[in-house]
Amino acid sequence: MNQGPALVLWVFLKLGLSSFGGPLAHLGYFRREFVEKRFWISAEDYGAILSMCQFLPGPASSQVGFCIGLRRAGWLGGLAAFTGFTLPSFILMVAAAYWINTFQTVPMAAGALHGLQLAAMAVVAQAVWIMVGNFCPDTPRRGLAILSAAVMVQVPGTLGQLLVLTIGAAIGRIVLEPTPPTAKPAKLSPLSHRRAGTACLAVFVVLLTVACVAPGDGILGLFAGFFRAGALVFGGGHVVLPTLRDAVVAPGWVSPQLFLAGYGAAQAMPGPLFTVAAFLGTVAAAGPGGLAGAAIATLAIFAPGLLLAGGVLPFWQILQNQPNAETMMKGVNAAVVGLLGAAFINLLSLTANQSFLDGPIILAALALLTYGKSRPILVVLFCAVAGALFK
Repeated sequence: MNQGPALVLWVFLKLGLSSFGGPLAHLGYFRREFVEKRFWISAEDYGAILSMCQFLPGPASSQVGFCIGLRRAGWLGGLAAFTGFTLPSFILMVAAAYWINTFQTVPMAAGALHGLQLAAMAVVAQAVWIMVGNFCPDTPRRGLAILSAAVMVQVPGTLGQLLVLTIGAAIGRIVLEPTPPTAKPAKLSPLSHRRAGTACLAVFVVLLTVACVAPGDGILGLFAGFFRAGALVFGGGHVVLPTLRDAVVAPGWVSPQLFLAGYGAAQAMPGPLFTVAAFLGTVAAAGPGGLAGAAIATLAIFAPGLLLAGGVLPFWQILQNQPNAETMMKGVNAAVVGLLGAAFINLLSLTANQSFLDGPIILAALALLTYGKSRPILVVLFCAVAGALFK
């Protein structure tokens, strides 16, 4: 196993089994593995790919891995990279879904389940705080985040999310200034042809159109809900929380408590956080459920980001030199902070305060993450044990 897609699959499978810590950590693992150790890609090309994937909606680390595989072994290499990096956490999340369905009636297991919900709240609270610092460093962007949260309260659901993202892009274009260039943009060596990129973008547009009009709660409805969630996520990682909530909690496919339990379990898994879709597809009342539901949900939520990465890649050298695109994305990122904050407050009101110890457990977990610099997996274990002992 030393050539082409097979090698890509093997290397990414090992990373999928060992890459804990979330998207930022994954990007560090990728740089060490493919730039410094294997020399599959230059530092300049890696930086250009990273900037492109952070500009696009979708899971940034999975998109970067897909592009690295694409460079190494063509389209089969891209698919091999995605499969290898995603498969371990997909299997673990399906197993977690079956475990929760089987054991949630056991008192201590139910307490541990509630602990996972509290862990999710702590992790998302930390993510909101970090995103405020990264994406809202000035008064206009902080105001935009507050405005976005207010809009989401008044117009919940997919319509509100689209409205928030549109407002963010418009205000960013009008109010914000582009970052002064400190160096020439990195040139991205050719990775794919424009014809293939155009085909990916065309497929994305068709599937998004279908996802926006598909009714019902069958297989097509399940695919549509998760595809919309993946297509609306700017910033990746925890930003998927409100879009997923709109996809599965709002129509009653998954309860808020079970939703947060799955989100908490995902923090303890290696690989991409988006594989929480496997958990939700397994337990969702829509679609076939079980392993088939998990496969549909996972493919649907990753498909938009991968199609966009493959589609935009041949044109990125042109796009990255457009200052208007940068200011619009600054506005979108600030709006996303408000969107995530509104979702966090809503879920907190639905899930916490089942016990007088919920607040202290969340605060302790947040302290471990923020001040103790603990790994998320340790915080998840702490909350699960605390929930089992004190429920």
